[in-house]
This record gives sequence, C-alpha cells and structure tokens, in this order.
Amino acid sequence: MSENRPVRVTVATRLFTPEVGAASFRLKALVDGLAAKGADVSVVTTRPPKGSPEFKPRYKVSRWPVLRDAGGNVRGYVQYMSFDVPAFFRLLFSRADVVVSEPPPTTGVVVALVSALRRRPFVYYAADIWTEALSATDVPGVVIRVMRAAEGFALRRAARVIAISDAVAQKVEQFGVPRNRVTVVGNGIDTSVFGPEGETAGSDGPYFVYTGTMSEWQGADIFIRALPAVLAQHPGASIRFFGQGADESHLRELAEKTAPGRVTFGGVIPPADAARWIRGAAAALVSIKPGQGYDFAKPTKIYAAAGCGTPVVFAGTGEGAALVSGNGLGEAAGYDVDSVAAAMCRAAAGEKSGGNADGRDARAGWVLQHASLATSGQHAAAEVLATVPSGA
Repeated sequence: MSENRPVRVTVATRLFTPEVGAASFRLKALVDGLAAKGADVSVVTTRPPKGSPEFKPRYKVSRWPVLRDAGGNVRGYVQYMSFDVPAFFRLLFSRADVVVSEPPPTTGVVVALVSALRRRPFVYYAADIWTEALSATDVPGVVIRVMRAAEGFALRRAARVIAISDAVAQKVEQFGVPRNRVTVVGNGIDTSVFGPEGETAGSDGPYFVYTGTMSEWQGADIFIRALPAVLAQHPGASIRFFGQGADESHLRELAEKTAPGRVTFGGVIPPADAARWIRGAAAALVSIKPGQGYDFAKPTKIYAAAGCGTPVVFAGTGEGAALVSGNGLGEAAGYDVDSVAAAMCRAAAGEKSGGNADGRDARAGWVLQHASLATSGQHAAAEVLATVPSGA
C-alpha cells in the first residue's frame, strides 16, 4: 500500500444506516472503525425506506433504488437481485483495495466475481450462516442447495472471513474454508443507546417486549401460546412486538385467537424508542426454535435487552440459552408452553417485587465489558485492513 494515500475500502450491503436492523448497526460499527483507522471508506448500498431519518456520514455512501417487499424489506430473491445486479457494475468500476461483503450469499457471489475480475481481495462478514436459516423455512430443497452452493462459493474465495462468534466460525469451516482464514471479531450493540440510563416506557401492567426480526426459525409464537397461563397469574400482562418479518402475519392471527387485546405489534421503531420500551419491560423475549439447525445463533436482541439492564426470557437451547443462563442475563427456558409461561411469570413477579432491578447494573455491566458493538467494529476493521497487500 502506498504511503501517500489511505487504504480504499468499499462495503457492499443491501442494508445500511439509517435503516433499522442488526446488520445496519454492525456494518456502521465496521465502517466507523475503518474511518477511525484512516481508511478511505465508501458504502455501496440501497436507498432507505421512505420516512427514514436523515443520515449525514463523514464517508461516501452510494445509494441505489431497490425493490422491497410489502413490509418494506429487501427480502426475497427478486429483491436481492434488484440490488445484486446493479451492484456488480457499481463494484466493477469502484476504486478499492479491498471489498467487504455482507450476506445474502448472492451478494457474496457478486463480490467474489468482481473481485476476481479486478484482482483484489474481499472479506466476507459472516454474521450468520444464511442457508442454516433458510433450511428452517418452507423453501424447496433445490433452492436451499443452490443457495448453499452460492454461500460456499463466496466463503471459500474470500481472502478472510470475519465471524461474529466461535459457533459461526465453526460453521464457516464446514464449507471448506481454511481455519487460518477465519477470524472471530465478536458482536454486540450500541451501548450508548441500549444502556440502563434513559427514558422508560410506562404501562398499566407488566409487559414483555420482543424486538427485531420475526422469522419462522425463531418461533416467537411460543410466547403468545404461553400468554394465557401468564394472564392467569398476572391479569394485566401483555406482550409488545416491535419489528417485522416473514412470520408476523402468523403471529398476529395467533394473538387474536389466543389472547385478544393483550398482544401489540408496533412495527419497526428507532433504536432509542426500542431501548425505552426494553427498559420498562418485565423481561425481553428471545427465542430460537430447536432442531432447525440454528441453535448456534446468539441473537443481538439478547445484548440489547441486557444492555438496558432488563432480564431476558430465552426459549430454546444451544448457544443463545447458554449465553443467557451462563452470564446472569435472565432465564433460559425449554421450548415448550409450560416452561416459557413459568419463566414469564417469574419475570413478572420479579418486576412487581423489585427483584428484576437487583441485577440491572450487573447485566448492563456485562454487556459493556463483553458486547460493545464499537469494540467488535474496531476488531473487524483491523481484520479488513490486514487483507490489503503492502504496496497495493
């Protein structure tokens, strides 16, 4: 790399700030880390949804119109291609020393092909294993096989894969990626937003909050099915969902049949508003349906809740359950109605007695020390810059 100019990094992603989502927050932390290290950063992304807040970064952000689904998401193969096809040409003519790709795998393939043509390295940011989540949905097997081939193609051709956890790194290696090309950089949340200090939402009775994506593999319906048993002990209890996802219509229908008037869907809200609702909750709800091949995931919503000091009720097994129970972040329950209802009742009783407040500082402190998004972004930035050959 020439001493006369900074490293030029291009980040290719269908989601970026000010669009709300874990991927947007994570990539902004990466880009902030790159800029702090003196890199010349540009982001190739999409136009945010209508009504998004204004965002004026200190780096270059190139936005392109994209197709979105009925919920305003860039989700679905047609929507992916509406970003990936133009991105091929946008990246082909970009002046970059290294490119960073975010899932889905189709974007990874585009970045891999352009990088081969331009003879420059690229880094794949593996926040999860895309086809593991796909396998948990009602998708034809041939589609899963094609997408898995695409994911493997991108992962194996990356100069480096940065993973958010050891479990994701192990999954990456199963695609035939050499271990010395995979680095774990961690994950987390913006502790300046998701912290214990700040406004708290009020409610007439104890409420539980679910934030973020609602996908089939997460199985958030377990909380709605458990709610009648909770209401028997805590008649004023309710659940508030914030976010969107493929399973939202099913959750709405189930809520209307199971606990009419006790479940609210608030849509996508700004992070600061989400933090306000989390702080006032008896517990934050997080779930991963067991046996879907996704037990290795550690959902970001765990860190967001604990960062606010709020206990987590986790339904499921695997890495997420171990994260919650092993670090005093709440309670991990089995993925069944009785276990989940019992955990929710204990959380509601704890809020009423003031017991939940006892661990608030400890939970927030743990997140500050172990799950700061700024820290993981700095680690990821260092890994990206390390891929650029000297003299480039």
